[in-house]
Amino acid sequence: MTSEPSGFYPRLWLFDLLLPACVFLATLLLWEAIVRAFAIPPYVLPAPSLIASTLVNDWPLLFASLLVTLRITFEALALAVIGGLGLAILLAQSKPIERALLPFAIILQVTPIIAIAPLLLVYLESSTAVLVCAFLVAFFPILSNTALGLASTDHNLVDLFDLYRASRWRRLALLRLPSALPYFLRGLRIGGGLALIGAIVAELAAGAAGQGTGLAFRITEAGYRLNIPRMFAALALISFTGVLIYGALALISRVALRRWHDSARARQM
Repeated sequence: MTSEPSGFYPRLWLFDLLLPACVFLATLLLWEAIVRAFAIPPYVLPAPSLIASTLVNDWPLLFASLLVTLRITFEALALAVIGGLGLAILLAQSKPIERALLPFAIILQVTPIIAIAPLLLVYLESSTAVLVCAFLVAFFPILSNTALGLASTDHNLVDLFDLYRASRWRRLALLRLPSALPYFLRGLRIGGGLALIGAIVAELAAGAAGQGTGLAFRITEAGYRLNIPRMFAALALISFTGVLIYGALALISRVALRRWHDSARARQM
C-alpha cells in the first residue's frame, strides 16, 4: 500500500485556495476588458477599477454604514444563538412541547421577512425592527440544526447512560449536547450569513436615513442619485463581509471539532 507524500495535503489545500482566487481575478479582468472595449458608461455598468476607486474615495462614509450593519448582524446572531439553542434544548425534553411550539417556529421561517418588516415597523422603532428581522432570519437554521443534532444522539450511548442511571441533565450535558455540536455549528454558519441578509433586507424596508444608517440605505441612496459605482462598491463590501463572516464561523467550527469529530479530522488526514 503506497502512502501519499508528506506535503501532498498542504499542497492540495493551497490549490483549493488559489483556484477560486484565479477564477475570480480572471472574471474581474474580463469584466474590465468588456467595459473598456464597448465603452459602457459608468451609470450602466462601472468597471472594477472604478468600483475599487469609489470604495477608496467613499471609504469613511461606507465604513461607518458597514459598522452599523455589522452591529445589527452580530447582535441578531447572538440572540439567535441564545434563542435557537435554548428552544432546541426545550423541545428535546418533551414531545408535547415540541409539537406545541415547533409549528410557530416553522411559520416564522416560511413567512418572507420582507412581508414581516413593514408590520414590525408599525409597532417598533426602526433600529429595533431591523434587529428583530435579522434575528428571525438567523433563528430557524440554528434551532432546526441543533434540534436535529439532539435527536440524532447514538442510541447505544443513550442506553449506556440509562444503564448507569444518569440524570436527564447529565445526559444532556455529557452526551446530547456534545453530539449535537457539529449540527449546531453547521446551523451557526448558515445563520451568520442569513443574519447579514436579514439586516440588509430589513434596512431596505425601513429606509431610514440619518444617524445609524446602514449599508442598505447607502445602496438605495446611490440608486436614487444614479451613483452606480457607489452602489456596486457597497454591494462589494457586503459580499466581502459575508464571506468573512462565513469563513470566521467555519474556522471556529473546524477548531472546535478537529480533535474528535470525523468531519473535521478527515480534512487533516
